[in-house]
Order: sequence, then C-alpha cells, then structure tokens
Amino acid sequence: MNPLYSIAEIRAVEQAALAELPPGTLMQRAGKAAADCAHGILGNEPEQAQVLVLAGPGNNGGDALEVAAHMAHADAAVSVLLYAQPERQSDEAKTALRRAQQSPARLLETGASADAAKLVREQDWALIIDGLFGIGLTKPITGELLALIEAVNAKNCPVLALDNPSGLDADTGAIIGADNANSNSAIRATHTITFIGDKPGLHTLHGRDHAGQVTVAPLGIDQRHYPAPRIWLNDISLFATALKPRRHASHKGSYGNVAVIGGASGMAGAPILAARAALYCGAGRVYAVFLDQAPAFDSAQPELMLRDARQFDADSAVLVAGPGLGQSRDAHDLLAQALNAANPIVLDADALNLIAAEPGLQQKTARRKNATLMTPHPLEAARLLDQTTADIQTNRLLAAQQLAQRFNATVILKGSGSVIAHPDAQTVINPTGNPALATAGTGDVLAGICGALLAQGWPAREAALGATWLHGKAADDLVQQGIGPIGIAACELLPALRAALNRLCSRNGMTVTPK
Repeated sequence: MNPLYSIAEIRAVEQAALAELPPGTLMQRAGKAAADCAHGILGNEPEQAQVLVLAGPGNNGGDALEVAAHMAHADAAVSVLLYAQPERQSDEAKTALRRAQQSPARLLETGASADAAKLVREQDWALIIDGLFGIGLTKPITGELLALIEAVNAKNCPVLALDNPSGLDADTGAIIGADNANSNSAIRATHTITFIGDKPGLHTLHGRDHAGQVTVAPLGIDQRHYPAPRIWLNDISLFATALKPRRHASHKGSYGNVAVIGGASGMAGAPILAARAALYCGAGRVYAVFLDQAPAFDSAQPELMLRDARQFDADSAVLVAGPGLGQSRDAHDLLAQALNAANPIVLDADALNLIAAEPGLQQKTARRKNATLMTPHPLEAARLLDQTTADIQTNRLLAAQQLAQRFNATVILKGSGSVIAHPDAQTVINPTGNPALATAGTGDVLAGICGALLAQGWPAREAALGATWLHGKAADDLVQQGIGPIGIAACELLPALRAALNRLCSRNGMTVTPK
C-alpha cells in the first residue's frame, strides 16, 4: 500500500528526522537517490551525457547541487543554472554548493531570462533536472523563471523533477497561483523522485501530466516519525478482501440484482450502458428501468431486462439512479422513491443534479441508513456544494471529503486521479485510467460497475475503490493494446472490464478452474 502525505506532514517528518541526524544528511541522501534515478533514466550511456541542472534558492536547490556533484563525478557533462544567492542559502545548501563547485560540474551565470531560455532551447540535453522549488513554492512563477520553465516544457527530452515539479501544488495537483488553464507555468516532468513520502498532488488534477513516473525515496527515515496515513494511492490490496470466490454450487441469485433507473426521452443509451457494465462485472440479474417507455429489449445485450419505472419494485435490487434520468418532475419523484429504498444505491448524473437543486432530497440522501455511493464529476460536485467548478478543482481532496461528510456517502469525485472519500475522512486517489475515459458514457459505465460490486456484497468503500480501479485499468489495457486513447467509445470498455476483473480474481486465487 502506498500512503500519501501532505506538505505539512512531510515537513514534520523531516524536522523529526533532522533532530536525530548530522546536518546535511537528508540533503546528501536525496542527492544520491536522485543521481541514481537520473542514471537509470539515461540508461547505458550516462558518461558524457549532457545534463542540465536547475537549482533554486531553497533546499530543493541544495538537493539539485548534490545531484550535480554526484553526476559530474560519474563523468556526465553537467551544467548548472543556479537561481540562488549563496549568502542567503541554508548551511546545508551552502555545503552542497561547495561540493558542486569542487566537482567537474560547470556552474553557469543565469543572466537574463532570454539567455537561460536560449541555453535550454538550443542545447541538445540528454536530461534536465528540475530543482527549482520542490514543495516550497507558495506564489506563481513569473518573469525569467517562467520563461525558463516554458523553454524546458518545449524540449523533447527527459525531465526529472526533484521532490515535486516546480509550480505544482504537492497537496492538490493545482498549478500554483494560476487558473489551472495555463499549465505551462509549472514544469512538465517525465519523471519525479519524491523525497520522504509520496504526495497527493502528484497523482490528481494536473499531477499526472506534470509529475510523470513517480519514484519515492524515503531517505532512510525511521517509520516512527511518520503519522498514521489519512490518504492513500488506490491499489488492489485496499479492496482485495471484498473479492468473492465463485463456487460451483451457485446461481444467478447468488450474485445479486442491479436496477439502473434513468432513461428519459432521448437518453436511453445511458441506462443501457450502465446496465451492460453491471452485467459484464458479474451481477446476477440486471434491469434497465426507464422513466419513459422502455424498449422491448436490448438487441446487443438481450440478457438485460427492460422495465417501466412505475411498475418496478425499487426494493428488489441494488439501485443505480441517474443515468439519462433527466430533471423533470417525474424524474424527481422517481428519485425520491429510490432514496427510500432499503438497498444500497449509486447516485450518478441527473440524480446528483436533482439532489443539488432541492434541500429536501439532500436531507433524504444524508439520512439514508443503507449504503450510498455518489459518482460526481467536478461540475456536479460544484452544484452539490454550491461552489464553482474551479473551487472544486483547486482542492479535489477537500471537495470529495466535504461531499462524503455532508451526504453520509462514499464519494468518487471523477477526473484525472479520481478521488474516493468516505465519511470517516479516509481518502484515496486512483492511479489507473487515461484520456480514453474523456468521452461520453464512461461515467455511466463506472456507475454500473459500482452497482454490480455492491450487488455482489462488496461494502461501499471497497466497491468504490474496486470500481474506480477497474474502470481505469480497462482503459489502460485498451491503450496498451493500441486501441485509443483517441476515439475509444464507452461500450468498448466492457470486454476489457470483464477481462480485468477476471484477471484480478485469478491473481487472488478466487476464480473457479474447470477440471
């Protein structure tokens, strides 16, 4: 399991460790770990590789200078752009500067922004190392450093960020001080080596685009200095206990019923997609329940049972309410009835919009005794919290936690690095998935997966974790096969979902093997 720590928690761990270690120990360990990582990126020919090190004014810059010294002694051709006033550096960073000066590394004058940016653009660098700011930045990057970052981002070469890509908020994944539209004001690294512990911002919102492949270097700090984790990176181990063996002596009733409630006029596809996802993920019986007239059958998936909402017993199945439901008065009344049902419920799409619009539905949702799982995208989350989408994206973890506590629900806040929050404040960021999911219908598929797992007896927390992980893994598998990410349709996820779930169960010794 991979815990994630806030900036404040990392700083507390660092201070506790520093109190027991000789000065400069952690900086030297960070420099050595990062140099080893850099050599791994360079591969079999690190000697005389042209490496540019960007060293900032704080201890992140000191880490960068340690890396420069290590790599220069290993015969890389290291150039250093130092953006610091030596007299204002910490004692540890001053020591690192002396090491770099005494090494074969070449320390360059930073000069005007145009000179530094030109150096970046015109030299054929094998690797650029970002040690400008790490987690210490609190204000937007401007001026010559912004020009430098834009030049780095335009290069087609590996970029290794030390601790955290400069300009990225390590807590939230937002671009510091920006409207999050200008992501060019933060380093876009291909690799990040993060020190002491992993950080949530590397894995959500802009984190995955800017951090690249993340490696954690604990720097040998004793585990007793770490707080109990409150945030985790999603992993099979977090939901493996919910995986159920499929026994020979079982039948369709053994794996539960799912009913997807939606299907207003012109939106029949959404409940069909969600229902198909529930079927492909193992639910025993699946109903698609339509607000308007139900089709006679689904020709592509005739196993689905299509029903009129007014004649369906909501207590007979796990409910997935919202895909294609619309926001009419009839939709409102149907949702109100669904919220009264005794079974678990997944609330998606228009169900969330209806709840956001009426305090009565909000209270009814929060008072539910059985499991409630909500799957908002950022705009739906903004409506539920009476905020703007920008507010939600500025701190996705906080938004998911607020939703979970306000509605007494397990919440999946969708997006890059989907955030899963539970009312007890335990929060998980999902690492699977890719831009293939940025298309209509994939949210309906996720809701259907959640319903299927709940119907098979998974607790809400594990169902949310497993569904989100599987949803992203299916998209990852398709891309790995050369399908997408551009142009993947939501329905293409279904066979990949089924395959991923079966592989996962087989890995855990859960599948039935024919004799």
